[in-house]
Amino acid sequence: MLRQLNIIDGKLVESQNGPGAVCVYITPDETERKLLVEQLKIDEHTLNSSLDPDEPSRLEFEPEHVVMIFKRPKQYIAEDKFLFKVASTGAFMFKDRLVIVVAEDVPLFEGRPFANVQSVQDVALRLLYRSISHFVEHIRGIDAISSELEQQIYTSMENKHLIHLFTLEKSLVYYFNAVNSNGALIEKLKNNAAKIGFSPENVEFLDDMMIENNQCRIQTEIYSQVLASLMDARASIVSNNLNIRIKALTLITIAIMLPTFVVSLFSMNVRIPLAQHHHAFWLIFALAAGSAVTMGILWWRRKW
Repeated sequence: MLRQLNIIDGKLVESQNGPGAVCVYITPDETERKLLVEQLKIDEHTLNSSLDPDEPSRLEFEPEHVVMIFKRPKQYIAEDKFLFKVASTGAFMFKDRLVIVVAEDVPLFEGRPFANVQSVQDVALRLLYRSISHFVEHIRGIDAISSELEQQIYTSMENKHLIHLFTLEKSLVYYFNAVNSNGALIEKLKNNAAKIGFSPENVEFLDDMMIENNQCRIQTEIYSQVLASLMDARASIVSNNLNIRIKALTLITIAIMLPTFVVSLFSMNVRIPLAQHHHAFWLIFALAAGSAVTMGILWWRRKW
C-alpha cells in the first residue's frame, strides 16, 4: 500500500494527485518492490532489511540516495501476551524525495515533532525522533504493568504472573538493543551531516536527539536490571505463599481429624466406657467439639 504526502506550510498533507515528496510504502507487494528496485535504484537486500525486525540500525550511502534503517517499537496487540516487539523502518533520502518502507500500517507522523517541517531531511530526522519517544512511552508502560503484576504476585500462588514478568524482562532486553542500535545510527548521522546535506538546524536537532536517546537507553537499562534482580525474590514470594496455604490446609485437616478420631473411637464394636450411659451421645459430641475448639485455640495462640 502506498501513501503520498507533500510538505505544505510546514505540515505533511496527503497528496490528492501526482507524486508526493514523502512516499510511504506499507508492506510493499511485488509490483511496488519492482518499482522501488528498478526505478528508484534501491538495493533489494536493503529493501528486505527495512522489513526485517532483526536487522540492526545502520546508515548507507548509495549514488542517488542515503539509506537510513532504524528501530521502532512494534504496535502492541493482546495476542503478544506482554511481549513488546521491535520492528525496522527504512528511510531512503533522495535530493527532493523521501521514501519510507514499513512492515505494518501504523501512525508515523503524529505529535509535535511534525508540526513544523521544511524538507524531507526534517521529516526523516523527526521520524527517528518519534521512534525514540515511542520507546520511552512503551518503557513507562512496561514499568506500570510490572508494578501491577508485582502486587498480584504477593497474593498469588500461580506461575502466570511470573511468566508475564519474564516476558516483560525479555521485552526490555530487545528494547535496550534497539535503542542502543539507534544511538549508533544517530552518531553516524551527525558525523556525516555535511555529506548528507543536513542544515545547521538539523545538526542541532541531532544533538538533542542523541541526548534523548541516551536517556532512553539508560532508563531501559535501569528498568531491565531492576526487573531482573527482583525476579528471584518474587519467585520466593510465590513459593512462600504456597507453603502458607499448605500449612493452613494441614492444620484444617488436623482439626477435622481430632473429632473424627473421638467419634470413631466410641463407635467401635467392643465394650467401651459410657456404653450404658444415658447421655453418652452428648458427652461424646461435647468431647469431639472440645477437641476441635482446642485445636482452634492453639492455632490462634501460636499464630500458626
